[in-house]
Amino acid sequence: MGLEQFKNRNVGTQEYKVLNLQESPKTPMAKFTQVAKRTFKGELFVGLGVTVREMFNALFRGQMHTVKYPLEKLPISPRYRAIHEMLRLLESGHYRCIGCGLCEKICISNCITMETRYDENQRKEVSEYTINFGRCIFCGYCAEVCPELAIVHGPRYETASEQRASFSLFEDMLTPIDKLSLQQEYDGFGAVSPNADENIKKTPLAY
Repeated sequence: MGLEQFKNRNVGTQEYKVLNLQESPKTPMAKFTQVAKRTFKGELFVGLGVTVREMFNALFRGQMHTVKYPLEKLPISPRYRAIHEMLRLLESGHYRCIGCGLCEKICISNCITMETRYDENQRKEVSEYTINFGRCIFCGYCAEVCPELAIVHGPRYETASEQRASFSLFEDMLTPIDKLSLQQEYDGFGAVSPNADENIKKTPLAY
């Protein structure tokens, strides 16, 4: 319908269908009679037939339309901002975090707490690192600002907890050493894309 037709529309010329609404029952017997008539009509058995058909297909034909959560989970995008993960170096297995504190400084919800120290090799290491997921808004700033790609957002999105403030320690987010071979180099929000080199455009003054 155009604008002129909308302005100049005539309600009387439109074809309306008048529904034949029966009068609502007043007495209890009339109400029971109405319910009984609607119950034994064919619409009830049509709905039951659809339910039985789908149940038979799911049980015996393997046509299941639902996911058996938590045993089965739908795949999510690798750039999804879920629970944080701390990655390790694939060569040595040491964690990538250098304790610079940029993630703690840029966190707008003030939910990251970090304490650092120097090890025997005079390398700064993280002695305490916690994220309060009760306050975290999963903005992804900490993953974007990390210079070592140490913290990313992994695929674990279950954030339910019995406590109001749920803390996550550094060891809980760190990749287990026995699963280092399963760690993907570019996985999670904040990490470099696999085709990042292809998207870089060289300037005329490239050295």
